[in-house]
Amino acid sequence: MTRIDFHTNITDKVAYACRLARKAFGANHRIVVLADDAQQLAELNTAMWTFSTTDFLPHVLAGDVLAEHTPIILTDNDEAELPHTELLVNLSRRAPSRVDRFERMIEVISSDEDDAAAGRKRYVAYKQQQYPLTHFVAGKS
Repeated sequence: MTRIDFHTNITDKVAYACRLARKAFGANHRIVVLADDAQQLAELNTAMWTFSTTDFLPHVLAGDVLAEHTPIILTDNDEAELPHTELLVNLSRRAPSRVDRFERMIEVISSDEDDAAAGRKRYVAYKQQQYPLTHFVAGKS
């Protein structure tokens, strides 16, 4: 069963996703990052190229011919054909339709009240489905 980790109180979801991708890539994991919409997907794609002057994050958009061979896949469509099933990073405000195909999912929830409310609803839904859940609050030790 998919392990779901909630990371809440995040000030910049795109920058946070880049840091998660860097960490996962450094540990030789293959990941998918699900953006909320086309605008956030474009922002994420740009950020993957520019967030660090010393780190390279090999990534492509879902559906790219190199997707199977690229460790980081970006998409705004949770119905897309995805070659990786190890880790899903969810930046969207919706529950991905195919959570159970991933070994682990990280829900990134911002400090914005609407985003936090949507995250709480997903937490309750996942709990009712008996997914193993953890919760990390950014900025608290």
